[in-house]
Parts: sequence; C-alpha cells; structure tokens
Amino acid sequence: MLSKSKIKYIRSLGMKKFRNETGCFLAEGNKLVKDILPYFECELLVAKPSWMAGQGDLHAGELIAAEDHDIEKASLLKTPQDVIAVFKQPNYPLDKEALKLDLNLVLDGVQDPGNMGTIVRLADWFGIKNVICSPDTADIFNPKTVQATMGAIARVKVFYTELPVLLADLNDIPVYGAFLEGKNIYEEPLSANGLIVMGNEGKGVSRPVAGCISRKLYIPNYPAGTATTESLNVAVATAIICSEFRRRQYSPDGSSCVR
Repeated sequence: MLSKSKIKYIRSLGMKKFRNETGCFLAEGNKLVKDILPYFECELLVAKPSWMAGQGDLHAGELIAAEDHDIEKASLLKTPQDVIAVFKQPNYPLDKEALKLDLNLVLDGVQDPGNMGTIVRLADWFGIKNVICSPDTADIFNPKTVQATMGAIARVKVFYTELPVLLADLNDIPVYGAFLEGKNIYEEPLSANGLIVMGNEGKGVSRPVAGCISRKLYIPNYPAGTATTESLNVAVATAIICSEFRRRQYSPDGSSCVR
C-alpha cells in the first residue's frame, strides 16, 4: 500500500523547487529504472510485486510493493509502467583539465526537456562523457528530460555553470559552435578534442558565448542554394555534428582529423 504522503512526495519531484530541496530526482519505467539502478543511490523504489520478483537483489533505501492503482496515482506518465524510483542527484566535480583532453558538448540555453534528454542520449551514443550547460538550460533532472535520456543520464556527466567564464578558462583548446553563417562542417578541419557549443532553439548561441567561439560551423542543406526549411532542430543538428566529428576521428588514415 502506497501512502498518500509517499504519493505526494513522488509527484512533488515533478517540480524543480522540490527536486532542489530534496536533492532527488524521479525515474519511471521498467527499462529506465533497471538501467540506472546500478549507477545512482536509490532512496525509494515503488513497483509491482511481479516486477520486483524478476530483478534479483534490489538495493534501495525503501522498497514498497504496489498495485496498478497506487502506481497510477503517483506516476507523472500518461501510461504508467510497473516501477517508479526516486534517486539521489549525483554531484560531479568539473575537471577543466580533463575537458581539454576530450570532445565535449556545451549547451547554451537549450530549453526543451525533450531536446535536452535527446542530446544527452546522443552524447552517450557518440562517446561524449561531459555535457556542460548554461544555468538557463533545461534541468537534466526534470522527469521529462530523464525519460528522454533513455538511461544515458547514468553514463554522461551533466554540469551547469556560467559558460563565458568556463570558455575563457579553456581558450587553449578549439571551441566550435553551430551558426547559420559558419563554415561548411564537411570542409573544415575538426579536432579530436574540444568543445562543441549548441545554442537555444529559437535564438541560437547567446552573444557572450558566441564571443568565446573560435570556429563557427554550418551544416549545409542539399542541393546547395535551394529553398529549404530555415533551420534544424537542435538535437538533430547535434547528432549530425557529433557524427561528423567521430567519423573524422576514426577515419582509416586519420588524415581528416586535426589533433
């Protein structure tokens, strides 16, 4: 039996205010919860007995067996599944020296939780371990964002900081940005390390951050010169750019990747 107070607590984590106060976040769904359980400290796990029976040893501060109607009351999903879990938010240190050695994503004001979660999932796919965000970027612990990561939140570290200050400190590595007035990404040299900056869905990269970018890139449309849609969705553009960086890095002779 799931108490009213537990239901209220779980549902409160849909709001950033309560996530900040408790230092916790919510994850729902059979696969998502199973995928991230080994990575984060689980404070509370609510699940159907049938789900629990198939998982072996479950490590959580509190385990509650619940039936459909209780899970439906607590869930934030339109179609609840078999399990809801509350996890402690991780607190990662931002290692600037380590950033210099890798390829990293930087998000400047990306607002949509779905875009944010998808970009973290893309980072995971392309082996990018760090995503650094401006303070006004969507909250990685928003339940919609967590769902959209499809478990990648467990393997990709997400940081929030003032980007102009960080980029000024990292001015000895390449800082790329996506711009409509940039240079064709397929014709430009790309490095195996550095920062790739993606901007807000409507406004693009902010002026203070744009001033820190050393290499502006553009994804060309095809055929060149024809009338097409004005721009790409930020998550789609991120996928294309990351793919091209990795393709260059792992090309057979390595000649297309500048280190």
